Amino acid sequence: MKPVLLSAYTTTSCLGRGLAPTRAAFRAASSGLAPCRFETVDLNTCVGEIPGLDDVALPPGLGRFDCRNNRASEVGLAQDGFLEKVEEAALRYGRHRAGVFIGTSTAGILQTELAYRRRDPASGALPPDFDYRRTHNTFSAAEYVRTRLALTGPCAAVSTACSSSAKAFATASRMLEARLIDFAVVGGVDTLCLTTLYGFASLQLLSAAPCRPYDVDRDGISIGEAAVFFLLERTTRAGSIALLGAGESSDAHHMSAPHPEGQGARRAMELALGAAGLAPEAIDYVNLHGTGTPSNDAAEDVAVHGLFGDSVPVNSTKGMTGHALGAAGALEALLSVIALEEGRIPGSPGTRVVDPKLRARYEMRGAVRNVQRVLSNSFGFGGSNCSLVFGRVDGQ
Repeated sequence: MKPVLLSAYTTTSCLGRGLAPTRAAFRAASSGLAPCRFETVDLNTCVGEIPGLDDVALPPGLGRFDCRNNRASEVGLAQDGFLEKVEEAALRYGRHRAGVFIGTSTAGILQTELAYRRRDPASGALPPDFDYRRTHNTFSAAEYVRTRLALTGPCAAVSTACSSSAKAFATASRMLEARLIDFAVVGGVDTLCLTTLYGFASLQLLSAAPCRPYDVDRDGISIGEAAVFFLLERTTRAGSIALLGAGESSDAHHMSAPHPEGQGARRAMELALGAAGLAPEAIDYVNLHGTGTPSNDAAEDVAVHGLFGDSVPVNSTKGMTGHALGAAGALEALLSVIALEEGRIPGSPGTRVVDPKLRARYEMRGAVRNVQRVLSNSFGFGGSNCSLVFGRVDGQ
C-alpha cells in the first residue's frame, strides 16, 4: 500500500472540542469519563459525554438533519480550521474528486427514541416532523458531512460496530490508490442514546466505575461519544504523518464475544503490517482496542503477545475517552497520531494493577519515546476487525 497523507485532522469528545484540549489530556493522562447523567438513563455507569450538544444549531438549510449525531458532526467539523482545509482541497482538486467515508454504529437512533415519545396516541404514528432518512438512518452521518462540505464525489457510511471508522480509512485508501478520488474526508461519529446504554447494560458489559483496561479487576466498558475527522491525500512528503497500512479480517466467531485466541485480531494486525511493508519489530507502540471487559482484553492480549511478544509497549486509551463505538477507530487513530507528534506514549487512566495473566507489555503511565510507527486496533461485534498503521514517511 502507498502511504496516504493525513493533511488535517480534528477531534471532539469528552476530552473537549478540538485538538488543544485533547493534546492536554493526552499529556496528563486525564480522563473525561463521569457518572452518567444523560437524558433519562437510570444506570450505574460512567460515560464520556460531549457537553453542550443540545444547544448546537445546524447551519441554515440543514435543519432537516437535526439530531444529536449530526450536531456532534457540526461541532467536530468546526474545530481546528478543518472546514477551511477541506475547502482548500476542494478548490485544488475539484469537489467531484472528493470521497467521504464516515463510520458510525448508532447514527441518529436517539432521534427515533425521542420521536416514539411523541407518537399519536390514537394511531401510534410517529410525528410528521420526524425525518428517518436524515437522522436515524446510518447513512445520515455521511450524507450530512458531504452536504455540509458541499462535496460531490463518492460517499459511504461504514457500520461494522466498533471497527466502523477504522475501516473507513481502509475504504478511503483503496479509493485513493485506484485514483477514483484525489482526496477524502474520513472519520467517525457516534453519540449516546438509550438503546446503546441499556443494550450494553442488558449484556452486563457496563462498568460502574470508569473503565479499567487490562486491570486485574476490570469489569466492563464505559460508553463514550465522539466526532473525529481526517483529510487524506495521496501525495506525501518526507517527515509527514501518513496512513502506512490497513488490515481487515472477519472471524465471525460470535455475535458479541471475541475469538478467545484472538485469531481475527491477529490476522488484521498481520495484514496491516504487510500492507505497510513492516515487520512487527518496526512498531513503536500499539494502541489496543482494550475495552476493559475480561474477555476482550484477554483475547486481544493473546493476539498481540503472539505477534509482538513483550518487546513493544501497548495500552488502551479508552480510560480517557470511553468506548466511542463506531467513532472509536477514528478517535484512537487520532490519539495514535498525537503519539507520533509528541514522541510520547499515552498513559492509561483507570488501570491500577495490570492483570498478571495478561502477557503483553502494558504501560500504565505515559512516557517520552522515539515513536515513529504506531499500530491501532479496532475490533467489532461479530468479529469485524481492523488494524491501522500510522507513521512518519521515510521514518523521519
